[in-house]
Amino acid sequence: MTIQEVNSKKTAREFLDLARQLYKNDDFWVCPLDKDVNAVFDPKQNIFHSHGSCTRWILKSPDGKLIGRIAAFINEHKAYQEAQPTGGIGFFECINDTEAATLLFDTAKQWLEERGMKAMDGPINFGENDSFWGLLIEGFTTPSYGMNYHHPYYQKLFEDYGFIKQYEQITNHLEVNKPFPERFTKIANWVANKPGYTFKHLEAGKLEEFAKDFVEIYNDAWKDFKNFVPLNLKNVLETFNKMKTVMDEKLIWFAYINEEPASVVVILPDANQMIRSFNGKLGLIEKLKFVYYRWRGVSRMRAVVMGTKQAYQKHGLESALFIKLKEYVLPLNQYKELELSWVGDFNDKMLALHEATGATFGKKHATLRKLF
Repeated sequence: MTIQEVNSKKTAREFLDLARQLYKNDDFWVCPLDKDVNAVFDPKQNIFHSHGSCTRWILKSPDGKLIGRIAAFINEHKAYQEAQPTGGIGFFECINDTEAATLLFDTAKQWLEERGMKAMDGPINFGENDSFWGLLIEGFTTPSYGMNYHHPYYQKLFEDYGFIKQYEQITNHLEVNKPFPERFTKIANWVANKPGYTFKHLEAGKLEEFAKDFVEIYNDAWKDFKNFVPLNLKNVLETFNKMKTVMDEKLIWFAYINEEPASVVVILPDANQMIRSFNGKLGLIEKLKFVYYRWRGVSRMRAVVMGTKQAYQKHGLESALFIKLKEYVLPLNQYKELELSWVGDFNDKMLALHEATGATFGKKHATLRKLF
C-alpha cells in the first residue's frame, strides 16, 4: 500500500473521489459538496488556518486503486486545553481493512507527534463542530446537511486502533405536524406573553445586528463548557452570510428580555435534500437545479444551534421560541420534520428540552480520542 500527501490538483481530486467510490452503492449517503470539503483546507476560506495547521493523505492499494484517506490538524486555540496536547483527525474514509486503516491512523499520528501532540481526537473537523464532526454509530439513515455519515464498520476500525469514546452526540427528530405535549405548550404560551419578553426572527437586511446578538447569547450560554472558545463577530457574520444561500429568515428566532438578547435558535432548511443528486458537484447545471429546489422547498429542517444566556436558562425561553417557529411553519404545509442535531450527552439541559418537545431518537455520533 502507498500513502501520499495531498499536494496537487490530482491528489486533491482523488481525496474527494474516494468517498464517491466507497459509498456509490449506499442509498442513504449524500455526497458533500466538493467546494465545502475543499474550503476546509483552503487558508483563504477557513479562518482556522490563522491559528492552526492541517494536512491530508490518500491511500492506494498495490495495484493503484484508491482505498483510503485521512486529514490531520492542530487547532492552537484548543490543542493545549487538555491534560496532554491534543490534535485532531477527520475526513477519514477507508475500505473495511484493518491494515489500511492502521496505516492511515499511523500517518496522522506521526505528523501530529512531530508537532508536539500527545493525543488525537476524531473524527472531527478543522473548523466549527456543526459540520463534519463525529463518527456515526447509530441511525444509519439519510444525513442532514453537514452531518457525517459513515459505514457501520468504521467504529471497529477506530476501536481496534485504540480510540476511546469521549462523548456521544445525540440527534433527535421532531415531527412538525405532531402537537407539542400539553405541559410544554402551556409553559411556552405563558412565557411568550410575559411582559418585557419579545421574540424576533432574523432579518437579512439587519444581519450584523442579529450577528452581534447571536455572539452575545452564544458566548454567555456556552462559557462554562469544557474547551469552550468564544466566537467573534467577524466569524459569525461570515457564517451568516454563507447561510444566505439556504436561509429562511423566519426559521431563525431570537428571544429578548427587556430588549436584552437572551436566547436563540438557528434552523436551516436541509440543503441535502437539494444537493442529493449533485454527487458533490456544483457546476452551472447543478446551480440552476439548486435554485429550482430552493424555490420548490424541502420537507426537512435542521436545528443547527440553540442557546440561552445562563441567567435565563430556567425561564422557558426555548419553549416559546419553538412555539413561534411552529406558528410560521405549520401554515406552510411544507416541512414535515425538524432534526435537532447534535447535542452532547453531557448537555443535560438541552437533552431535557428535546424530551419535553416530544422528539424521538434519530442518530448517534461519537467523538473519540487516541492517546499516544
